[in-house]
Amino acid sequence: MKVRFGLVDSGLSDRQPAVAGWHFTAGGRQPVQPDRLGHGSAICDIARHHAPDILIYNARVFDDRGVTTAAIVAAAIDWLTDENVDIINLSLGLRQDRPVLAAACGRALEAGSVVIAAAPARGAKTYPSAYGGIIRATGDARCDVAEVSFLDSPQADFGGCPRGMGSGPDTLPRVGGASMGCAHISGQVAAYLRAGGDKNMVREWLVSRAEYRHNERRTE
Repeated sequence: MKVRFGLVDSGLSDRQPAVAGWHFTAGGRQPVQPDRLGHGSAICDIARHHAPDILIYNARVFDDRGVTTAAIVAAAIDWLTDENVDIINLSLGLRQDRPVLAAACGRALEAGSVVIAAAPARGAKTYPSAYGGIIRATGDARCDVAEVSFLDSPQADFGGCPRGMGSGPDTLPRVGGASMGCAHISGQVAAYLRAGGDKNMVREWLVSRAEYRHNERRTE
């Protein structure tokens, strides 16, 4: 099946096609412009490395300074829910819990989307990763590009490779962190669904293929 992949980020470059896209702002949604920050482009490259034929739905939420709000992110999530996307990737984290964001995430989960959000490896929790039902993903330096760790920690459920796929005019340097780890997890989940995987079994599938568990060494 074709996997519909919702990307909530800073947008895409001109070389990255999308099925549909909007730039969400405090004043409403506007036609989307090319990614000027490079973050969304890097996240898209990671996801498409794992699942090249995903259908990208581009929800740009950051302004040119890299700033957004819970209400803007919530509007983007609601649009993706209306578009019946299979996965929503949120390689971002906000410090404050906001009811509007929690409600949008709840609607997405109820509609059947797999929601994967970046979580810090340590320190204070962030939103939306802290909401129930969301897969909390971070970067794990032990993981290579195709690997997953099962952390099951207060901060995160799973870890993925913390690096991007390269550097260039519209990508980030290879060193990343939680946002990159989140994208690697989302991309692998997209490949799993593309191969006929069950949305209701995503967590179990990730656990089953984990190369590392908790803070221990590689699994046998």
